[in-house]
Amino acid sequence: MAKETLTITDNRTGKTYEVPIENGCIRTNALRQIKVSEEDFGLMGYDPAFLNTANCKSAITFIDGDKGILEYRGYPIEQLAEKSSFIEVAYLLLNGELPTPKQLEEFNYLVTHHTYVHENIKTFMDGYRYDAHPMSMLSSTVAALSGFYPDAKNTKDERSRRIQMTRLIAKMPTIAAFSYRHSMGLPYVYPDNDLSYVGNFLAMIRKIGTTTYKVHPTLEKALDVLFILHADHEQNCSTTSVRTVGSSEVDPYSAVAAGIGALYGPLHGGANEAVLRMLREIGHVSKVPDFIKAVKTGEGEKKLMGFGHRVYKSYDPRAKVIKRVADEVFEVTGKNPLLEIAVELEKIALQDEYFVKRKLSPNVDFYSGLIYEAMGFPVEMFPVLFAIPRTVGWVTQWEEMVKDSEQKIARPRQIYTGSKRRDYVAMKDRK
Repeated sequence: MAKETLTITDNRTGKTYEVPIENGCIRTNALRQIKVSEEDFGLMGYDPAFLNTANCKSAITFIDGDKGILEYRGYPIEQLAEKSSFIEVAYLLLNGELPTPKQLEEFNYLVTHHTYVHENIKTFMDGYRYDAHPMSMLSSTVAALSGFYPDAKNTKDERSRRIQMTRLIAKMPTIAAFSYRHSMGLPYVYPDNDLSYVGNFLAMIRKIGTTTYKVHPTLEKALDVLFILHADHEQNCSTTSVRTVGSSEVDPYSAVAAGIGALYGPLHGGANEAVLRMLREIGHVSKVPDFIKAVKTGEGEKKLMGFGHRVYKSYDPRAKVIKRVADEVFEVTGKNPLLEIAVELEKIALQDEYFVKRKLSPNVDFYSGLIYEAMGFPVEMFPVLFAIPRTVGWVTQWEEMVKDSEQKIARPRQIYTGSKRRDYVAMKDRK
C-alpha cells in the first residue's frame, strides 16, 4: 500500500530517512534531522525567491497556473467579474461565503461610513512636494494611520481586527484620491456616501467646481471589474510582504504599508506602465513584426512586456476578462491609439512558436494600462489603482496569518558565504 511519505538516502552517510508528505509538501524543517555528525546543523532547503516553497496554508485564493484557473474562495474569477460587484467580492474574501442581501447591505453601509479620514491626514499629505509620487504618498499615509488608531495594535482581538480591516478598505480610495489631487494641485474632495465604492472614488478624483459629479456607468462598471480582478492573487510579493511584516504582530496599517511598498516596484505594480512604454516604443502596427523579431534575437535588449507570468503557464484568466472590459471602455472614451498595436502584438505572439513554446501569453497587465489611460489616469496612478482593491486581499491574508497557530515571526535561514573567523587587526598594522 502506498505511503504518504518521502524516503531520502543521504549518500554522504548511507543513512535513510522517511519524511511525511502533507498536502503535496514536506516540511523543510524535517530535513534538519539529516546530518553528517551531531555537530552538524542539519540539512536546509535553499530556494531563492521562494520559487518552490510554501510559507503558509490558505483558504482564500486558488491558482492553477498550468490550466489558467483563478478562484476566490472556490468561485471562478470569470463568474465573479461578470455577475458580482467589488463590495460583494470583498465580503466573500473576508468571510469565506457570498453574502445574503441583508449581509451585503450591512457590509456596504459599514464600508461607506468609514470612508472619511481624520482632518490631520490632509495636513500630513500637504507636507509632500508638489511632484511627489502618489504611491509614495499612499504608502506613508497608510502607515501613519496606526498613529490615529492606537487600538490597532490589539491584533489578537477579533473585534478590533475587523474594525481596522474595514477602515483600511474604506479609507484607501479616499487616501488614493487625495494623493492624486495633491499631485495635480487640486483641492481635496470629501467622500460622498450616496455613491458606490467605485463611483465615490471616481467622484473624488474628477469632481471640479461642482457639488455633484455624475459617474459614467460604463466606466464605473469597468473599474469595478478591474477591482475584482485585482482583489487578491495568492502569495505574491506584496501579500508575502504583508504576511512577513504582520508576523511580528504589528498593527495592520504598518503591515499593509509594507505591501504597498512592495507593489510600488516596477516588477509588481508598475508592470502595466511598462506595457504602455513598449507600445509607444513600437509606434505603429506595421512595426510589430520587427519588434517581435528583435525580442526573439535579443537585439537591443527588447522585451515583450505584459506577456508571461510567474504563476500562469497558459492564458491569464484575468486577461480574458480585461480584454472584454477594454472594448466596453473604448466605446465610451474612444479607442486608445495604442490598442491596434496591442491587438496585433498579441495576435502574432500567440501564433509564434518561439512564444508558444515558452508558454508566453498576455497577462493582466497587458490591457489594464490601456484602460486606465483611456479613463484619464496618469501612469503614476496605475499602481495606486492596483493597491485600492488589493487592500481587501492584504487584510484578509493578514487576518488569516494572525489566526494561524502555526505561524511565528518570519525569520528565514541563510547560507553564509563570507570570511572564516579572523582576528581584528589594528589600524597601524593594516597594509
